Amino acid sequence: MTRAGDIMHPGAECIREHETLADAARIMRERDVGALPICGPGDKLLGIVTDRDIVLRCVAEGRDPASVTAGELAQGRPMTVEADEDCEQVLRVMEQYQVRRLPVINHPEHKLVGMISEADIARGLPQARVAEFVSAVCAEQSPAGAAQG
Repeated sequence: MTRAGDIMHPGAECIREHETLADAARIMRERDVGALPICGPGDKLLGIVTDRDIVLRCVAEGRDPASVTAGELAQGRPMTVEADEDCEQVLRVMEQYQVRRLPVINHPEHKLVGMISEADIARGLPQARVAEFVSAVCAEQSPAGAAQG
């Protein structure tokens, strides 16, 4: 049975809640990633900031990425999975909430140990299941129910 820890990209590093979106953009470029976990004190996971968030929730609103912090974009409780969870559960969470990136935590410390992206799914699971996943996550939605990117 394939587990989240088997397919995740290990070593995900957080951007701190007080760091700016300009910092986040530079880190994303350097690491060639489209999202970073946002962490607060004690490495508590506060959310995820994506390249799309920076564009739509900062730049497009006329805000300055050099002064807006990652913590300002951290809303709600981020969806997570534990490293030992079965990949079918991972896919159910990603499909249900239509998220394309999912932080992986260890148990019992609840510390961030990696991230699962669509690319990790494509590399780690059978092609038929990947097709079902892509269809579910990328399904057409009404404008009121836009998916988190």
